[in-house]
Amino acid sequence: MADTGNKKLVTTIPDKCRVCYTCVRECPAKAIRIVNGQAEVMHERCIGCGNCVKVCSQNAKNYLNEEKEVVALLKSGKPVAALIAPTFPAEFGDLADPHELVGVLRAIGFKYVCEVAFGADLVAKAFTDIFTNEEHPAVISSDCPAVVYYVRQYHPDLVPALARIASPMVAMTRVVKKKYGKNIKTVFIGPCISKKAESDEVDHVLTFQEIRHLIRHKGIRAGQIQPSEFDPPLAGRGLIFGVKRGMLQTINIPEDLFDSNVLVAEGKVNFPAAIDEFEKGVIADQHLELLCCEGCLMGPGMSPDGKRYARRALIGNYVRSRIHQQDSKIWKDEIAEFSTLDLTQSFTPVDRRLALPSPAKIRKVLASIGRQNPQDHLNCGACGYDSCQSHAIAIAQGLAEIDMCLPYTIEMMHRSIMELNFSNAKLAKVQQALKHSEKLAHMGQLSAGIAHELNNPLGVVIMYANILLDECENEQTKQDLSLIVSQADRCKKIVGNLLNFARKNQVHLEEVNLVKLAQDSLASVVIPDRIQTMIDSRVQNAMAFVDTEQMTQVLTNLIKNAVDAMSESGSLTIRIESDKEFYVISVKDTGTGISPENMDKVFTPFFTTKEIGKGTGLGLATTYGIIKMHKGKIEVESNNDPVKGKTGTCFKILLPRNNETN
Repeated sequence: MADTGNKKLVTTIPDKCRVCYTCVRECPAKAIRIVNGQAEVMHERCIGCGNCVKVCSQNAKNYLNEEKEVVALLKSGKPVAALIAPTFPAEFGDLADPHELVGVLRAIGFKYVCEVAFGADLVAKAFTDIFTNEEHPAVISSDCPAVVYYVRQYHPDLVPALARIASPMVAMTRVVKKKYGKNIKTVFIGPCISKKAESDEVDHVLTFQEIRHLIRHKGIRAGQIQPSEFDPPLAGRGLIFGVKRGMLQTINIPEDLFDSNVLVAEGKVNFPAAIDEFEKGVIADQHLELLCCEGCLMGPGMSPDGKRYARRALIGNYVRSRIHQQDSKIWKDEIAEFSTLDLTQSFTPVDRRLALPSPAKIRKVLASIGRQNPQDHLNCGACGYDSCQSHAIAIAQGLAEIDMCLPYTIEMMHRSIMELNFSNAKLAKVQQALKHSEKLAHMGQLSAGIAHELNNPLGVVIMYANILLDECENEQTKQDLSLIVSQADRCKKIVGNLLNFARKNQVHLEEVNLVKLAQDSLASVVIPDRIQTMIDSRVQNAMAFVDTEQMTQVLTNLIKNAVDAMSESGSLTIRIESDKEFYVISVKDTGTGISPENMDKVFTPFFTTKEIGKGTGLGLATTYGIIKMHKGKIEVESNNDPVKGKTGTCFKILLPRNNETN
């Protein structure tokens, strides 16, 4: 028997693979390796069952196509025999007469068209001798090449238990060569992919899908060709070989719990389970009749979307018709003619088993996907493996990837979303700060120009107003001049604040205790008894390099605003903290808060929410300028909606720790 590793029976089309892991789940040999999210068929491990081809909804799996080779063979002039699998009536149910297919194949160029079912008759007779012999050791059937490959590669110790009997395809190839000459070329046509690597005795193998494509390519349509009879030898009960329990029905042995010593298992889950129990000795006294597919009529080489029981009915109708018309004497004579034909087949083990990782390695892999304890094992199967343990083993063996675990991937995605939300929030703050900076830079330039132009005229107004006030004797005029002087002084202070905001002042850094600075600032403001105050220092060393006068002005402005925001009782907290980069001074109140629409305007010159005459709107603008001169940052958080929580505002000043080196 050939080796599947010598042929690439199934390949993946990377552009079509959508990383659903369905092929991993459906592969009984676990011959699918996931590399960078792509499903890659490991040809040396593949058993050619074709499950991955059948289940791939994206048509990302291709199997070996031999149409070109067959066309070239037909054109060579050599005699070629088509060997048709017994399941052909289930595939070509669209033909009025199944024998029309025989005529079509002759029209394509096949000299002989023979039934593999006759080979099944011969094979069934050989198995009868085994199954009815109570002395014969239990065997595993060898008619399904995918099952044989599975045993050879993954249970090599069971190779001696494989029945040394050729499959119906190989048996029929030997029949044809004996009857029509050793030089005849053979092409098997059936529902199976693994047949393409089963035996070198067959020249080529086409699936039913491939032969349909070849027929379309030749331009032949149903009804154009007359039906034709198969070339002898003709089949008997071997016609039912491809259906479930087909071999037992061909042999005419019932699967009876009392009388039969043959267990039947089919399908990707059942046949490996039966082999495993057989190897462990649980059913060591039972012969195994195994099929990889659920009957050959559901093989991967059949046209897709076919209905199982409809196909079985088509085969049943055809078999009844053939058996009714069959000349049993001719069939018996032909069976006798080939009774001495060598039907033996040898098998050699090809061990493809992978070494099992150590328990420590498995635990490490499980921990990497968050499966620290047994109760963490979800065993959801989304990765394509039956359990988290199996997935971890596959990862350690290089067959799988961590990202195949759906719960783990979802958890990582949630973490990424949270991190992105956090980053977006920080980015929004930075963008807001940049927007403030740009706006305030323009305002600063304007303010500096206004302040410069107003400063000199204001000085003249104040000087002459004072001179007139000193010389004036009229009481009413004195009051008027006093008002002019006071209002001019107020204007001069506003101009001075504008200069501070425009960063025209110099910063004179000196080492200051921030706690004492906060205490002095708090003491300089008249605070009503209804408001509680607290200084919360969380630093061991509160010494920082700042401009004492200017930072006192900053804290005083923030404290005054906090007091004004609390018309009723409340609390004011000044907190001092630090990290590797900044000293952080927070001024937090429990006042009414700032509305969201005003948050972007709080540092804008002349913007105020206070009543007319109670504020110039320069306090926070000046504060912003002073902090920037210290190369620091100022942030604000506020809530004015009681539904969302406690109302209040917190201004946070961040002063760089390395100011002393600036």
